[in-house]
Amino acid sequence: MNYPGRSPLLVIAGPTGTGKSHLALCLAREFRGEIVNCDSLQLYRGLDIGTSKPPLPERLEIPHHLFDLLNPSDVFNAGDYAASARPVLNDIAARGGLPMVVGGTGFYLRALLHGLAEGPRRSDDLRLRLERVESRRAGRLHRLLRRLDPETASRMHPNDRNKLVRAVEICLLARRPASQVFSAGSKPLEGFRSLKLGLDPPRPLLHARIAERTVRMFQSGLLDEVRRLLQSGVQPDAKAFESIGYKECLAVIEGRISAAEAVHLTTIASRQYAKRQLTWFRKEAGMIWLNHFGDSPQTLAEARHHLSGWL
Repeated sequence: MNYPGRSPLLVIAGPTGTGKSHLALCLAREFRGEIVNCDSLQLYRGLDIGTSKPPLPERLEIPHHLFDLLNPSDVFNAGDYAASARPVLNDIAARGGLPMVVGGTGFYLRALLHGLAEGPRRSDDLRLRLERVESRRAGRLHRLLRRLDPETASRMHPNDRNKLVRAVEICLLARRPASQVFSAGSKPLEGFRSLKLGLDPPRPLLHARIAERTVRMFQSGLLDEVRRLLQSGVQPDAKAFESIGYKECLAVIEGRISAAEAVHLTTIASRQYAKRQLTWFRKEAGMIWLNHFGDSPQTLAEARHHLSGWL
């Protein structure tokens, strides 16, 4: 359906390993699309293999935005992402292109489309106390968050310390659940009408593909990528090294686990992450689900059909 005065915006979302980038590239070639990254890790320079970042030839063929934006030690949040992405969308639309937001970071997508309410200002003293609590006993912050805000806790990994600290901090400072804080007073994206396509292939096939992709990442030099980052001056406690695949490689380099164990742990963590991503995206209103991988001819045909009828 067309809406006068509102530019089209295509969203391609879904769990890790579903082929979002491949589908986006195919559609971009046909519909004058420009790809806008919505993967929190592909924002970082030097994180290429472990994030399945689109290769340089593809990024030269079709305009890609918000890739390699940050240093591995930089801290970046959903609000920062929305503030960076919205001008990019406006610029693409002004030039007559089709902005295509592609990625699996659900919170970033929500911030972009629906906006975020501004939470209470950070308290360095409180954050320090919360970090000490978690350092003394792993998992304690997640248990605390389950009591304070079950909804937010259900979407958050027990080992994601930065997000846990912020969520608990908001609950304590605002004196109400963080989920309530962020559901009120948000500023949604204006001037666009969106078509949202979600990839949801059969679970056993996705699990198999994740396992294959993990092995391929390590065979392609993921460990060497982490070594190069360390040699370039990136510290082991950098934000980038908290992510799946990179923290396992760091453990190998530090002699805490073997390479085989790293592959196994990365596969398990990636499958768990895919499940959380799917849970998150299923809550996104208006998502059209395609039940195959992004590199499937059937998926491309279905996506092309939806997009052609919508533009």
